[in-house]
Amino acid sequence: MANQAATGGVPPHHCREPDLVVVGSGLGGLCAAAMAARHGLEVLVLEAHDQPGGAAHGFQRQGFAFESGPSLWSGLGSWPSSNPLAQVLRAIGEEVPVHSYHEWGLLLPEGQLRVGVGLEPFLAVVRDLRGAAAADEWARFMQVLQPFCAAARSLPLLALRPGLGTAAVLGGQGLGLLAQAGRLGQLGGAFGPLARRHLRDPFLLHWVELLCFLISGLGMEQTSAAAMATLFGEWFEPDAALDYPIGGSPAVVAALVRGLERHGGRLQCRSPVAEILVEGGRACGVRLTGGERMGARLGVIANLSPWDLPALLPEGSVSERWRRRLQATPACASFLHWHLGLRGDDLAELPIHHVWVGDWQRGIGAERNMVVLSMPSLLDPSLAPPGHQVLHGYTPANEPWELWSELERSSADYKRLKQERCAVFHQVFDGVLPDWRERVVIELQGTPLTHRHFLRLHQGSYGPAWPADRGPFPGGGTPVQGLVLCGAGVFPGIGVPPAAVSGAMAAHHFVDARRQRRLLQETGILAA
Repeated sequence: MANQAATGGVPPHHCREPDLVVVGSGLGGLCAAAMAARHGLEVLVLEAHDQPGGAAHGFQRQGFAFESGPSLWSGLGSWPSSNPLAQVLRAIGEEVPVHSYHEWGLLLPEGQLRVGVGLEPFLAVVRDLRGAAAADEWARFMQVLQPFCAAARSLPLLALRPGLGTAAVLGGQGLGLLAQAGRLGQLGGAFGPLARRHLRDPFLLHWVELLCFLISGLGMEQTSAAAMATLFGEWFEPDAALDYPIGGSPAVVAALVRGLERHGGRLQCRSPVAEILVEGGRACGVRLTGGERMGARLGVIANLSPWDLPALLPEGSVSERWRRRLQATPACASFLHWHLGLRGDDLAELPIHHVWVGDWQRGIGAERNMVVLSMPSLLDPSLAPPGHQVLHGYTPANEPWELWSELERSSADYKRLKQERCAVFHQVFDGVLPDWRERVVIELQGTPLTHRHFLRLHQGSYGPAWPADRGPFPGGGTPVQGLVLCGAGVFPGIGVPPAAVSGAMAAHHFVDARRQRRLLQETGILAA
């Protein structure tokens, strides 16, 4: 039955009503469902698409395996790990084999660079570019950040739960956090003030801005200090590395689905939800667009954007003020995507990733001013036919929705604009592989309308743009009893690790602190 559900089949009517229904199978929803199933709850995941994964899904064309989601992964290749996704996989008894690598390419106004992951390789680049004084400035900044990174790592994010319940999960181990309380408090705002207090060199400030935008879609004045402390804590360790999951992001999705199903949960694709059912102020199930109603004994977890959720709630179930607040959530801009299959058995010396910035003075978030290119088949040849490579390019959260909002995907104007806007990929790749046009087997282009069509995301957005200088992302609670949210719209924010945390927190809403603590001890996340 699990296999039938995973491929989109509808379970028989005599199946028992589950404890939880999870709406949406993005990484947040799958983490929530798998963790809840691991705790012994009966879980049903409903996904509108024909495959799970949300932004992390993949697709195949002409023997090339393309992916549309995350490109930069870390923290999956070793244990123990502070990475929340690695902790979720450990908790559900799954693992994802990875290739580790140690450098990436930069195409910057300063020139074409290869930068190693970690402190010393980056210091060498800064020394060559900006001189010894700038390198010393960065080294001092890393020394300042080190205790903040330690503070961020000291709190196991999978121990978080609503209200004051985290203390009950941590038990005596929580006493050790008291010494870190001051620094943890300082991580509650934006990273910009901390960076500007210690950095003066323009290149170093631009570098911090670039990293902030890559992980949050926001500049450093609005990116979470805690998120950046976590990033630097991973990347600037002596043995730092990036990881690529063998099989790409679909392999991560498959591992979460396996963990869900092994613990008795079910995934049902092609099952769009039309309404979350609320009776007596409590979420009690859902109604599908085809009319079928599915109950849930304990409640519903919604892996939905804040713009889409209000339309699924019955009239009168929440206040109009709460609805308006959700719908007024600020949105990051959208993406252009470029998928390329090409002949390339002689490209082994290229870096796996290139990040291009056109002009620092335009601002890191200016439209088509940053491009990310990834060629993961250099690490995982199974993604392309023998002798070939697969490339994914995207403009991260800098494509304006307004350019596309009035167009139809089938129109000549749309096709013309798509070619015009995606020409930025051609320009950038010319600097990496000048003869790429002679190697092309297949070329695909995507726009904000593509992003919206396949991911059902408001304006094709990267996600909510809650600025850290105005307070944290909202939590996963709602005015409806038994309705909990997870995903990019809730604390701790956008990206793979935050999505995993939000999913675990949503699952732990439905289990007591003792069970949560016991699981974290069994997996080694907390000391026994």
